[in-house]
Amino acid sequence: MGDRAVVLVKLAAEVLSVERGHPVRVAVDGCSAAGKTTLADELAEVLRGRTAREVIRVGLDYFKRAPKLRTTYPIESPESYYHEVYDNEAIRARLLEPLGPGGDRRYTTAIRQANAADALDVPVRTAAPNAVLIADGAFLQRPELNNCWDLRIYVHVSFETVLQRGAVRDAAWMDSQEAAAHRYRTRYIPGERLYVDHHNPAARADLVVDNEHPTAPVLTRRQTNR
Repeated sequence: MGDRAVVLVKLAAEVLSVERGHPVRVAVDGCSAAGKTTLADELAEVLRGRTAREVIRVGLDYFKRAPKLRTTYPIESPESYYHEVYDNEAIRARLLEPLGPGGDRRYTTAIRQANAADALDVPVRTAAPNAVLIADGAFLQRPELNNCWDLRIYVHVSFETVLQRGAVRDAAWMDSQEAAAHRYRTRYIPGERLYVDHHNPAARADLVVDNEHPTAPVLTRRQTNR
């Protein structure tokens, strides 16, 4: 079993050790291009192989606010990215609170396309009482959301790695790798620095995965909030 597989098994064991009287809500938090989505997808698959419990997989990039509603800051600014892109009210009301204490377990997995251009009509589902939610996204430990998680996993990479990986990845939908790098330097990384500087998510998370080397990630436990 490789290093990554070992870490995934350990993460799955941590998730399954959390006991709640409602579905367990797991945050996979981190900066752009840290590897959150891949890790969350793999973790969900490992969990499905280790438990008969329902595993719900949600990407919070599908809970963005429409661009026309982002009016407080210039839309390409770091401040708009940090404060205005994600619809935290919808994340709470339509996903996290229904799965939490006293919730009716009726949840939605998306409200808009990942580019936020178009609204989605996604059916409401009902989670099993002992379901596990694996949700990945940016800024998940900010105050609007932090108390809605039962386990917080932070995927850490340096901002240099964010720039390198992000520019390569996003060149596919931008004009060029250089254009993607410019957006990371002027919008994404400064916005994510606001989050890191204000909330120190790596220090507050229950578990931290250092993902600088994806084939050999390093898992550490920072604290327990159970």
